Amino acid sequence: MADQLIRATAADGGIRAVGVITTRLTEEARKRHKLSYVATAALGRTMAGGLLLVSSMKRPESRINIQIQGDGPLGGLVVDAGLDGTVRGYVGNPEIELAPNADDKLDVGRAVGKNGYVYIVRDVGYGYPYSSTVQLVSGEIGDDLTHYLVSSEQTPSALVLGVFVDKEGVQAAGGLLLQILPKAATDLALIELLESRIGALSGFTPLLRASQTLPNIFEQLLGDLGLNILPETQLLQFHCGCSFERVLGGLKMFGQAELRDMIQKDSGAEAKCEFCGQTYHATKENLHELIRDLNQDEDQLSEKIGKVF
Repeated sequence: MADQLIRATAADGGIRAVGVITTRLTEEARKRHKLSYVATAALGRTMAGGLLLVSSMKRPESRINIQIQGDGPLGGLVVDAGLDGTVRGYVGNPEIELAPNADDKLDVGRAVGKNGYVYIVRDVGYGYPYSSTVQLVSGEIGDDLTHYLVSSEQTPSALVLGVFVDKEGVQAAGGLLLQILPKAATDLALIELLESRIGALSGFTPLLRASQTLPNIFEQLLGDLGLNILPETQLLQFHCGCSFERVLGGLKMFGQAELRDMIQKDSGAEAKCEFCGQTYHATKENLHELIRDLNQDEDQLSEKIGKVF
């Protein structure tokens, strides 16, 4: 099944529901970063969460950045997700592995740590990005992002995230977001009903592994509440916008002296993108060209200053 996002409403527009399947993109992240089982689960949950959170934004260029920094051995993680369906991310310590927790599941909470912060930046595509910080609740990602929604956006929400990974790779990954919108926020019976149904779920990935589709899952949860599944299905993918040109632009900022030092000591330069793991190699010829560009920029600046004075 392709990685995808679908949206739905229920209760006459009082409930907003979004579901994502992210199995393939999570597997790509696992391979790119050589992630352990528990690191795969942590990053996979956060990438699914990022795609769910950004789905409520309006402008096509909108993006959300999630940074989670806990006191666990994972060393923190970063995810960047866009309304265009692209997502990327990385963890601080991709090789960390832990014994299963008391429920015989991957111990994401202990890997992330229970003490720390979730830092979220919403870039709406213009003006200054909106940022918010909340404390970690459990380190399990879903609980922590739900806490963010409730405390920072004052929106009653339920977020279910899951990743199932074995020796063959990621077999299922994705998540579900349910939100009570303002028109139904005072309907306590409706809120209690949704809480009980979410609480009755055995998890999200068991449903996917049982060949349940997102419409099937929505039907089980909201079918008797006037469910309306929106017709558009958005495809999702792991994608990073890094490029060799951007790497050269970054190297240029080191200045002429540092570039000459790179040429003399290493006969070039190497840069690795943290988000996707891609490694770029700049030859000494590339660095000489950057130095020529910097010289030209300085000459043009001197000429402009001379005209002013």
